[in-house]
Amino acid sequence: MRTHFQGRLTLPVGARDHIQGPATAPVTLVEYGDYQCPYCGEAFGIIEEIQRQLGDGLRFVFRNFPLAEVHPHAEHAAEAAELAAAHGKFWEMHDALYGHQEALDDRHLAAYGSALGIAAEEMHKALAEHRYAEHIREDFMSGVRSGVNGTPTFFINGVRHEGSYDFETMMAAIAAAAG
Repeated sequence: MRTHFQGRLTLPVGARDHIQGPATAPVTLVEYGDYQCPYCGEAFGIIEEIQRQLGDGLRFVFRNFPLAEVHPHAEHAAEAAELAAAHGKFWEMHDALYGHQEALDDRHLAAYGSALGIAAEEMHKALAEHRYAEHIREDFMSGVRSGVNGTPTFFINGVRHEGSYDFETMMAAIAAAAG
């Protein structure tokens, strides 16, 4: 049986999410991303520039969608980001992971955590226990239910963005959503 996806976000943005920008922003941009995905790495810089230009006019949400079959370090990288979130350092870890996509093995993840004040032992233990696997699985499944089948996938005000994610195309789509 084939499931028809509407191209809409099935899990509303809420307290469980990692959010930058005010809830009152006219546009909410949700990304389903994978820290080891080179296309997500490209999108990272584009989203940063969009955020710089739009300021409080944009609320950005990141959700984990590790494609573990093709990116062997993606799952642990997402778990490291979630551990950092528990320490109030999600965005710092998010940026470090995208800044060092070529080095996402556990040793490097521990080093990035240490730079944020997270003990290497705690990082290794959290990864070994898969302490944050359930949160990541919830993100992943919400993406699957929303029709995500690759990364990066973006939703603008709850509607899947089907176009390119280059700067000009994204800015035009965001402007259209803002009305």
